[in-house]
Amino acid sequence: MNADRIYTPRRPLLLEAITAAALIAAPFVLPYFDAAPNTVNRILVWGLFGIGFDILFGYTGLLSFGQSALYGTGGFVAAYLLTVAGFPYVITALVIGMVAAAVVGYVVGLIALRRTGIYFAMITIAIAEVFFFVEFNPLSEWTGGENGLPGVPTPSLDLGSLHLRFTTGWSLYPFLAFCYFVGIVVALRIVRSPAGAIFRAIRENPLRAAAVGHNIHAYKLTAFVIAAAYAGFAGGLLGVMQAFMPPDAFMLETSGQLVMQTAIGGTGTLFGPLAGAAVWLFLQDFLQGTLGLGATWKLVLGLVFVVLVCFLRQGILGGVRNFVALFSSKAESRPSDTPEPASFAAPMPARHELGNGFTGPILQAKGLTKRYGGVVANEGIDFTVNAGDLRGIIGPNGAGKSTFFKMLTCEVPPTSGRITFEGRDITGMRVTDVCQLGLTKSYQVNQLFNRLTVRENVAIAALAELRGKFRLDLMRSLLDVKGLDAQVDHTLALVGLAARRDVPVAQLAYGEKRRLEIALALASSPSLLLLDEPLAGMSPRERVETVGLLRSIAEDRTMIIIDHDMDALFELAGRITVLQEGRVLVEGTPEEIKRNERVQEAYLGGLEDLAA
Repeated sequence: MNADRIYTPRRPLLLEAITAAALIAAPFVLPYFDAAPNTVNRILVWGLFGIGFDILFGYTGLLSFGQSALYGTGGFVAAYLLTVAGFPYVITALVIGMVAAAVVGYVVGLIALRRTGIYFAMITIAIAEVFFFVEFNPLSEWTGGENGLPGVPTPSLDLGSLHLRFTTGWSLYPFLAFCYFVGIVVALRIVRSPAGAIFRAIRENPLRAAAVGHNIHAYKLTAFVIAAAYAGFAGGLLGVMQAFMPPDAFMLETSGQLVMQTAIGGTGTLFGPLAGAAVWLFLQDFLQGTLGLGATWKLVLGLVFVVLVCFLRQGILGGVRNFVALFSSKAESRPSDTPEPASFAAPMPARHELGNGFTGPILQAKGLTKRYGGVVANEGIDFTVNAGDLRGIIGPNGAGKSTFFKMLTCEVPPTSGRITFEGRDITGMRVTDVCQLGLTKSYQVNQLFNRLTVRENVAIAALAELRGKFRLDLMRSLLDVKGLDAQVDHTLALVGLAARRDVPVAQLAYGEKRRLEIALALASSPSLLLLDEPLAGMSPRERVETVGLLRSIAEDRTMIIIDHDMDALFELAGRITVLQEGRVLVEGTPEEIKRNERVQEAYLGGLEDLAA
């Protein structure tokens, strides 16, 4: 087994050790640079706030402008307990505020995640404005309205004979630094966990993450709740740091500042929000205090933001990371970037092997019809595939092949008709659920996780089988997922990509991407594999290699293939179904299809040479 593990850093505790050392050294080093302790403390609070947002946006790809609502919720719950309610335990109040924000985040996530993209962002903006209004009006008796909640106490710890009290400035710094350190350690565990790997997959390609068997809505909601918890705890720390919980915590400007700081520092790094907050707050102090620009500092800072985003599109830390990766790739570059001819391993066993007693029809469609308004894409299709078959589907352009495939894999629901898989009615089920049952598909247009490596792509699909469609193993290491490396390595060997396992997908040749597309479908060990034009766009050499691949993986597995390369399909398939105008025109062996006059007429003579 390969010693390198997916998503596992070579020195797993190095970042944590560097972070601890930097936090310990900061109060001794920063005073030499005239850094004000209150500014440093604010950077830590914003950095902690941003960790959760970076998990949500940088790792999962969900841009939320509603984090101020959760920041304010956690802060005001903690501040209310410590001031109005007279609750004596500061740290416990902070935890209660964090839990309250997480609960609110769960409810908000259920609403906001009903939409994606710009609509999701717009919903979060609306929710933030609602919370701001509620804080200033109906709940002003509890929140203090525009006056906020003054008198928030600082924490203290009694450790036997040792009594620690954190007040303000550098005295409060150790407490805030410890909170930040715990927050970053937890976040690093999350992004290195199997769930963290799925977060990345959702950011890259949510359609494919669902198609390989992951419940992406549940994972998105998990990321939203995690971000809410971080926001709530940071909001509580804001009140503790200032001895006052300000009403502007609920303002939309707070969310905007968080987004800008994260973009400046670098998304998808966890430390980017801290770096962005440092740039933002130190520049603010310098522009306002040293240069005396007053309110004009916002204009200058805005220009700085534009320059950084234009020239460092992935932020400061993202730029540093890319530079290090570029330097490392040059140092470790191979003598030749030309991929070697593919060699295919023996096929992995299917999840439901043919020898397990299952015989007869593995997939049946009865009266399958799909209408889009007045347009009929498919009508009255009866289709049966027996276990162990390799079935080909052909038809002229516009015959309804792709729509038919999408109905079989439950990507689109049929208007009428019924689909059964291994004797189970799957009509109307979700694509994630049928993948978990053992029915998977490769796509005509590559649907890959483009910013991940070849190995990481296959691992995403393998995790769906090994863990199920959803699991909250946020503190679990990928190393603890039994059989993951073996399954990934075997799949890569099967499709001839073992030597390219650590190559980013963007660097693959087209034929290699097509084989990786098939690998994603294979990695979950399906009992029925549907391939949508696996030979499309390939060179003659790539077609020969891929036909060899298809022949090797067809052993002990049921497959259905759509392709326009009829020579290859007639060579591979034992039986062919021909679609025309959304209906089944004829079914038969390749020889029968070649000689069929109705098929020749449908293709306007395109098969006459084959019949000769």
